[in-house]
Amino acid sequence: MTYIHSIEVNQLCQRVNDSSGTLDILSNVSFTVADGQAVAVTGSSGSGKSTLLGLLAGLDVPSSGQVKLLGNDLFSLDEEARAALRAAHVGFVFQSFQLLPNLTALENVMLPLELAGKPAIQAAKNMLERVGLTERLHHYPKTLSGGEQQRVSLARAFVVQPRLLFADEPTGSLDPQNGAKIIELMFALHKEHQTTLVLVTHDAQLAGLCQRELRLAGGRLLAD
Repeated sequence: MTYIHSIEVNQLCQRVNDSSGTLDILSNVSFTVADGQAVAVTGSSGSGKSTLLGLLAGLDVPSSGQVKLLGNDLFSLDEEARAALRAAHVGFVFQSFQLLPNLTALENVMLPLELAGKPAIQAAKNMLERVGLTERLHHYPKTLSGGEQQRVSLARAFVVQPRLLFADEPTGSLDPQNGAKIIELMFALHKEHQTTLVLVTHDAQLAGLCQRELRLAGGRLLAD
């Protein structure tokens, strides 16, 4: 499929109804992200950052508006097709790591390849070596430090060689030293794989490492 931008967002809105009426979480958000670009999404708590990330990934459906991901109109696809698109082209890194506790580091990284029916073990070993965890292949998440768990998460995200990486506060659960290591590693992998990176963060220094910053306030996108 031919496309100019990795992500195209047009007039995206998300509303919820509560006891006080209708709440606009996102209002008429529009932007594009070029292939291979690193973009930070910033704003105060409650500004709509995580909601936007969930919509960009097709994990939720908007009240109105359009998201095109790698040329695919996300919300013209059914849930199964969106899941297949994510599995083929999208990696995720979360603040809370989201590792499966009953799987070793190696098994966690192998999992997305196995689900895609691809050879897994050597690719997973290579990626864990890339993030400096060769000696931790057979350790379970509970025996790993927070920094090591996030490195496993990065390995799992990049092992499928994603076109897009969505990261939600990837250093939020880490001390400054481990956070700095994760930032360095994430941007190195982003450049090596030429992956489009969309990063939700409160950290101004981290946002400054990106080529663009999209600032949200009250669910609206400020001029960037």
